[in-house]
Amino acid sequence: MNRQIFSYLLGIFAALSLTLLLIVLVMDPPVGDLLELGILLGITAIASGAVGYVSHRLGWWRRFKSLTQALAVSYLIAGGLTMVNVWLTARLMFINSHDLALATLLLLFASSISVLFGVFIAGSATQVLRDLVKGAERLGSGDFSTRIEAVGEDEVAQLAKSFNEMVHRLETADASEKALEEARRNLIAWASHDLRTPLASLRAMLDALADGVVTDEATIQRYLQQSQVEIERMSRLINDLFELAQLDAGSLELQGEAASLSDLISDTLERFTARARQAGILLKAAAQPEIDPVWMAPDKIERVLNNLLENALRHTPAGGEISLQAGMENGDVHVSVSDSGLGIPEEDLPRIFDRFFRGEKSRTRQGYESGGSGLGLAIARGIVEAHGGNIWAYNNTPGPGSVFHFTLPRQGQPQAPQQA
Repeated sequence: MNRQIFSYLLGIFAALSLTLLLIVLVMDPPVGDLLELGILLGITAIASGAVGYVSHRLGWWRRFKSLTQALAVSYLIAGGLTMVNVWLTARLMFINSHDLALATLLLLFASSISVLFGVFIAGSATQVLRDLVKGAERLGSGDFSTRIEAVGEDEVAQLAKSFNEMVHRLETADASEKALEEARRNLIAWASHDLRTPLASLRAMLDALADGVVTDEATIQRYLQQSQVEIERMSRLINDLFELAQLDAGSLELQGEAASLSDLISDTLERFTARARQAGILLKAAAQPEIDPVWMAPDKIERVLNNLLENALRHTPAGGEISLQAGMENGDVHVSVSDSGLGIPEEDLPRIFDRFFRGEKSRTRQGYESGGSGLGLAIARGIVEAHGGNIWAYNNTPGPGSVFHFTLPRQGQPQAPQQA
């Protein structure tokens, strides 16, 4: 027996018991009359319980086209049961015909009022359900702005609130999907442009060399050097795309070891020093000795440092400064890369680590030879999170420029790779 049926039968027993108790307290009838009345009330209670149980088993209310109609019929049956119970009891208790007729008419009036009241309240309660049906239809047609008014704390109100929460999640997922699709289209356009441009340049220079158009040694050497630059640019872009695909698939391999982050920072700084000096940018770094050793994949963390420094150089004008700092904070290794550039537009801050995202072109320092593919920061985030760390950024306040931070657990195995 399920809980609903048990509660229903228990309620009938409680009503019968309470009625008999009140009769004893109010009327103090003789024992014989009380016993006879108890038997009559028990018979009508069993009959009423049987009607309710059969109705439950048959599920006849499901045949109605609306819940309001089903509830109205339920109230009619309840009112009818009330009249029958009282009428039979009164009849068997030998009430005279005049009083019985009056009691019947009064019961008919009271039952009618009860049914009308129940139908009215049912119509108000089921209005939310009708709104939910219409809302579901609008949602099915793609209208994610659909919302249902949820008033109260009952089950219907909770259903409406759950519906609104579901629509909100669907709206957010739809917006994310559209943004991702737009980003993918942008990536294809950018990647095509970034590959087509060096390929066109390579073709022109190689054709010139192959056709003998260029004959002097100086020009030949310049064409060959430029060809190497274009090949390196395409190689970087292809490597970015490949590594991003690994992060998306969760197949990035981390060859972890206890290594020196200080040495890695020093080597990275050395590689960028000449470029920074040529651009008129001061590049400096400092690492606290207590950070070593750090459990990490050195080649991957080197990639993170490279990407952050590339990003800083791209957005720092001549005469500016870039600082790389590393130390301990709350038991984790904390690394920051700050620059004195133009900063990041506030509307771009939440998206700078998204895949395929490129900020405003106006932020890129004029003359910088390799505009970003929009993948470097996304790859950096994926690598840091695969190590169990976090990465974030904000603008300097006060002052120009921005600061990028990432943390790494000092000890422990790297975690499973996360999607960038």
